[in-house]
Amino acid sequence: MDAGGIQRLEEYFRRIGDVLGEESRRGSFAIYAMGLLGDGERKSIEPIAARACPDPKKTDAMHQRLLHFAVDSRWSDREVRREAARYALDAMTQREPVEAWIVDDTGFLKQGKHSVGVQRQYTGSAGKITNCQIGVSLSVATRTEHVPLDFELYLPESWANDTARRQEARIPEDIPFKTKPQLAVQMIGRAVTDGVPKGVVLADSAYGSSGEFRAQVRSLGLHYAVGVEPQTTISLLDNEGRPHGEAVSVKDMASSIHERGGFRRCTWRSGTREELWARFALRRVVAAGVPKGQQEPLWLLIEWREGEPEPANYFLVSVPGRPTKKQLIRLVMQRWRTERVYEDLKGELGLDHYEGRRFPGWHHHVSVALCCYAFIVAERVRHFPPSARGADEAHAQQLQA
Repeated sequence: MDAGGIQRLEEYFRRIGDVLGEESRRGSFAIYAMGLLGDGERKSIEPIAARACPDPKKTDAMHQRLLHFAVDSRWSDREVRREAARYALDAMTQREPVEAWIVDDTGFLKQGKHSVGVQRQYTGSAGKITNCQIGVSLSVATRTEHVPLDFELYLPESWANDTARRQEARIPEDIPFKTKPQLAVQMIGRAVTDGVPKGVVLADSAYGSSGEFRAQVRSLGLHYAVGVEPQTTISLLDNEGRPHGEAVSVKDMASSIHERGGFRRCTWRSGTREELWARFALRRVVAAGVPKGQQEPLWLLIEWREGEPEPANYFLVSVPGRPTKKQLIRLVMQRWRTERVYEDLKGELGLDHYEGRRFPGWHHHVSVALCCYAFIVAERVRHFPPSARGADEAHAQQLQA
């Protein structure tokens, strides 16, 4: 990092320090953050303390200091994350507007059964049911950048409803069991309250199939473009915008369109790597089962990949107007960018290296990792304007029919 970068990092740490308040917290945050930004292979508290302390005799004291900061110190995750988000978004939005808010979740693989929230459950990170924690995230994306703003630990009912486990893990009394879509809505609501520039909410079918999730997103003043399960039922709209015919599943709708040859090929990524394309169909619909006064016209976008026996994805999109099929495809495909962010957070910043067992410690560790990532994004924006970025990255977010 050059002198300018070092100065900006120091100024950034001061901004976060103003939120943390106490001088001891400021110093502990800086040590912890530098431990995550550094080159060490393991980025849990003990190795961070060892690397930060050249005198082996003082390593234990440093370890206890950082442990206290992560587990016992009462600082606000929301306020720290909000300041980090503002820092990154200030840089990002000077260059281009926010386009999307992306909801997703990732697994934190664990060996034992005592870490808060851990159990055998499915995670896309491993592609199977395994022993892990699940973190639900909210990220914000422009056309070329993507920054995670918030994370919540999913507490399975086996944890949320077990008094002894709650006490041992220091789960606050006001934290009830919430589904992953409910956690996502909670984070979206916070972001709206904090004045984050609005974008279309993107999520996979684990979230989008919930009519309640979709309704709550709309009640917060946001539009959505979300995956839904094949059994989701809809009604077609006629040319006057009125429902007609019986409600059918999106899977049956896709079969009917396919029989009539209604799918068309669209390329949604074309660059130095392989060209990615599929066949798509678009229809104007309303969701079935919604009271008449609450129905709104939606776009149903269906993706059917070559050689597959049935569609790969179904999307319901609430954006107004008459977007083109290419625009809608480009929008929904942005959700996949979150996977790269997870890789960077885990591989470079030790997001999943926290070895503590308690609820406050998990969230504090994640907060520091989010702060580090926000700084990296802001630096990248300053050093690599859109015209200087690689052609593949630019093309990855463009659609060509």
